[in-house]
Amino acid sequence: MTAFYTVFLAMGSFVGPITGGYIAAHHSLAWLHWTNVILAAVAFVTCFFFQPETLYKRSITSETETAGTDKPSREEKEVVPTTTALPIPSYAPYTFMRSLKPFNYHGGIGRKFLAPYLTLRLPGVWLVSFWYAGLVGAIVTISMVGAQIVSIPPYLWGSDAGLINAGAMVGAALGCIYTYFLSDFTTKRLAKKDLHGFSEPESRIITAIPSLAISTAGTFIFGFVAQNPSPKGWVGLQVGYAMVAFGLMQAPSVGFNYIIECYPRIAGDCFVAVTCSRAIIAFAWTFFVGSWTEHRGYAEPFGIFGMLLGLFAMLTFVFWAWGKRFRIATTGWVIST
Repeated sequence: MTAFYTVFLAMGSFVGPITGGYIAAHHSLAWLHWTNVILAAVAFVTCFFFQPETLYKRSITSETETAGTDKPSREEKEVVPTTTALPIPSYAPYTFMRSLKPFNYHGGIGRKFLAPYLTLRLPGVWLVSFWYAGLVGAIVTISMVGAQIVSIPPYLWGSDAGLINAGAMVGAALGCIYTYFLSDFTTKRLAKKDLHGFSEPESRIITAIPSLAISTAGTFIFGFVAQNPSPKGWVGLQVGYAMVAFGLMQAPSVGFNYIIECYPRIAGDCFVAVTCSRAIIAFAWTFFVGSWTEHRGYAEPFGIFGMLLGLFAMLTFVFWAWGKRFRIATTGWVIST
């Protein structure tokens, strides 16, 4: 399920530029933004009417009674407690109109606001954040300069410049298939080999190592091909983009499952922290990447991005070996979060 969620999340980044290029070319730039307004409005209405609030706290009612006499004799050395459950309270039917309530407030808004930031104390959150940040940094850079590259000689794609994202769509689809068939399969296989019949969460991140290596290589390929254009160079651009998209689809999906298994009670807060770090990186990259490629070419920026992504990928081996020790050492922080 996480694989399907992630593939749609990634596909949006690739389908948008393809359709956006044609909308801007044939219906003006203004209609590109009006299309986004329409899609956002449809999403808002759909979520409001068909995605009910699921947060609900049920009151647990029980009463403990102590069986025994008022003045126990000398022979009575133990008092046996018995628990008598009160009748289950009746609740009003959960109708469709009740489901339209936008939220259920339970107090503690300040604590809940800080909870995602407190998860940054956990090493596992940093691992997945580094994965995601490195991959999104490469994707954002490619999406910013890719259409410009194929719009100038020797490519001259014109209004078809958005098709540079076609290779990324193929890579994301292959990443989804890879994750769907190998992620749980690897975990179950390792569990069968374990003496206790289960595997540690760190066994799941093994499947992310190939995809991170492929994404690192794809970042280098895209940068070097862009630096040395040729009539058939668009093939190398598509292949490099597809390799990065493969990792963008697969590594976060594995990382999310890893977080769920490591910190199930606060997994939602961990997701917020990872998503925020991804958004910050994606936004910050846009400030300097355009001028960087303009003054230094494409090989240097993509070479550095690939180097960073490779370093983040190598952290996987550290967590594979000592991830359980990290979790044990930070157990107190999980409980207090």
